[in-house]
Amino acid sequence: MRAHAAFRDAPGRTNVTTNRINDFTIKIATVNGTGSASANTLLMKSIFRSGIPVMGKNYFPSNIQGLPTWYEIRVARDGHVARSGAVDLMVAMNAETYSRDVKEVAPGGYLVYDSTWPRPALLGRSDITVLGVPLARMCNESFNGVRTRILMKNICYAGVLAALLDLDLERIRELLAQTYAKKPQLVDSNMKAIGLGYDYARQNFPCPLPLKVEKMDRTAGHIMIDGNTAAALGCVFAGATVAAWYPITPSTSLMDAFKGFCDRTRVDPQTGAKRFAFIQAEDELAAIGMVIGASWNGCRAFTATSGPGISLMNEFLGLAYYAEIPSVVFDIQRVGPSTGMPTRTQQCDLMECAYASHGDTRHVCLYPANPEECFYMAAQAFDLAERLQTPVMVLSDLDIGMNDWMCRELKWDDAYRPDRGKILDKAQIEKLEKFQRYLDKDGDGIPYRTLPGVHPKGAWFARGSGHSQYGTYTEDSTEYQIVLDRLLKKWETAKKLVPRAIIDATAGADIGIVSLGSCDSAIHEALAILKARGVGVNYMRVRAFPFSEDVERFLAAHRLLFVVEQNRDAQFRSLLTLETAVEKSKLRSLLHYSGLPISSSFIVDGVLAEVLPKPLPQQKDAASA
Repeated sequence: MRAHAAFRDAPGRTNVTTNRINDFTIKIATVNGTGSASANTLLMKSIFRSGIPVMGKNYFPSNIQGLPTWYEIRVARDGHVARSGAVDLMVAMNAETYSRDVKEVAPGGYLVYDSTWPRPALLGRSDITVLGVPLARMCNESFNGVRTRILMKNICYAGVLAALLDLDLERIRELLAQTYAKKPQLVDSNMKAIGLGYDYARQNFPCPLPLKVEKMDRTAGHIMIDGNTAAALGCVFAGATVAAWYPITPSTSLMDAFKGFCDRTRVDPQTGAKRFAFIQAEDELAAIGMVIGASWNGCRAFTATSGPGISLMNEFLGLAYYAEIPSVVFDIQRVGPSTGMPTRTQQCDLMECAYASHGDTRHVCLYPANPEECFYMAAQAFDLAERLQTPVMVLSDLDIGMNDWMCRELKWDDAYRPDRGKILDKAQIEKLEKFQRYLDKDGDGIPYRTLPGVHPKGAWFARGSGHSQYGTYTEDSTEYQIVLDRLLKKWETAKKLVPRAIIDATAGADIGIVSLGSCDSAIHEALAILKARGVGVNYMRVRAFPFSEDVERFLAAHRLLFVVEQNRDAQFRSLLTLETAVEKSKLRSLLHYSGLPISSSFIVDGVLAEVLPKPLPQQKDAASA
C-alpha cells in the first residue's frame, strides 16, 4: 500500500481511478451517533448542486449509538444511481471496522483515515493509496468540549474530501447556511472544521485526485428526496385526513413527515383547529382497526408499517377485504423473518401482502420503484381503495423509503379530484326502494356503498361473518358462494384499473428481465452493460398486483426470463407462477438478499452466467493445462 508521498511520485500510474471525473463511489465508515449524517448529506447535496447525478445510501445499525455505520455516495455522470458494487475512495473513521473497510477499496483506489493514532494494519495492501489526516488532533486543538470535538471531526473529513474531489467551498457554505438558518453561529464553527480538513489536504496531498467532480448540468428539473417523505406528501395531496400508526423502522419517518405537512397545511389559521387526525396507537392491530373504522366512516385513512406490522394486521385486513372497506397501508419492507435486521432493505413481504389474512383473500398491491412513484402511487392507492372498496397496499422498502434519491421534480394536477367510487349520496339513497350493500348491479363485481349518517335507509352492518349479497347475516352455502364469486369478479376488474407494467422491448430479444420496485435502477444500468457486451435483453417492471394482460403477454413472448428480486425465497417468481400462465421452466431467479441495495454487477453476472456459451470439457482441460 502506498502512502501519500508515494502517490506524489507516481503521477503516471494507470488504475481504475485514472481520469474518473464524475464517475466514482465514496464510502464513509463511522460510528452511529457521532453526527456523521450531517457531513455525509452535506457532501452529497454539494455534488448534486454542482449539476452531477448522485446517489446517497445510509447503512446504519438498529441501535441508538455506538455501532458501525456506513454511508455510500455514488457520483454518476451517466445518471446510473444504483449501487455500483465497488468503492473507489474509503473514509475509514471507525477503528473497529478498519480491516473490512480496507478490503472493500477497489485496486488503485484511496483510503483516508485519522492518522492521529498510528495504524500499521493499514499497510497491508500495496495496490491502494493511503492518505492519513490527523483529524482528532486538529479538532482537539481547535475546539472545546468532548462532544463538540467528535462532531467537528466528522465535519473536518468533509473538508478533506472537498479538497481531494475539488468541491466548491462556497456551495458548501450555502448549504450550511440553509441547514442552520435558525442557528447561524453553527455555520462558522462548521466552516472552521471544514477549513481545517480542506487546508491540510491541500498542503499535504496533490489535489484534486484523479477522482474529482466537475460541474455538469444533469440535475436541472430534479430534486433529492426520500420515499417516505414523498409518500407522505402524496397522501396529503390525495386528501388523506386520518393516519393511525405504531412506530416501526423503517416506516416511522413517513408518518412523521405526514404530520409535519398537515401541521403546515391542515390547521385553521384563525382558530388553530386541526383538520386532520394523527393517532399513535398502542400497537399495529389498533392502528389498522382505526384506519378501517375511519375509512368506513368516509375518511381517506391510512397507516404505515413494515413486515412485522403486516403480520399483526392480517385478521383486520381480511375483515376489510370481506366487508369491502377501503383502506391504504404503506409497507416499507425490511429484512425478515421475525425482527430480522430492521435497518436493512429487502423485498420480503410480497407474498405476505398479496394474500394477507386467512381464507380466500387477495389484496391489491402497488410497487413503486423510487420516491417519485411513492408520491404518485399514494393518490392511486386511495383512488383504487375507494373505487374497488378494498385494502390497497403500497410496497416500498427501506432503500426507497429512507435513502435520498435523485428524482424528477414532483408535479401535481390541480384538476385532480379524488375517485370516491360507488358512494350513494342522500338523494340517490332516497330514490331506492331498498339498499342492498353487496349486490352487484353493474356486472363489475363492485357494489354500491353508503356512509354512516347520510340517510337511515342506507344503514348496513359491516360484517366479518358470513353475509349475503343483501348485507344480511347468513351461513347458507349458496349465499356465501355468491359473495365470494363476486369478489373474484371484482379482482378481474382490478386488473384493468391498476397501473400497467412498464415494458422496454427495444432490444428485440427473446430473453427478458422481469422485476419490481427498487431493483429498477440497477436493472437499467445492467441493461446498458449487457448491451455493450453484445447481449440484448428486454425488460418489464411490474407495478401492481393483480397482474394485467400486458404482464401475461410479455411472459409468453420470451424464451428465457430472469426474475430479479430482493429476497431468498423467490416470492415474486412464486406470485408469477401462481397468478399467470407462464411456464416455470422459462424462469431463472436472480435473488439478492444481503440486506444491502442490489447492484448492477449482480444482475450482469447472473445473466451472463446463464446466456454465455459454456466451455466444453476438453476446453476446460486445455485451459487448466
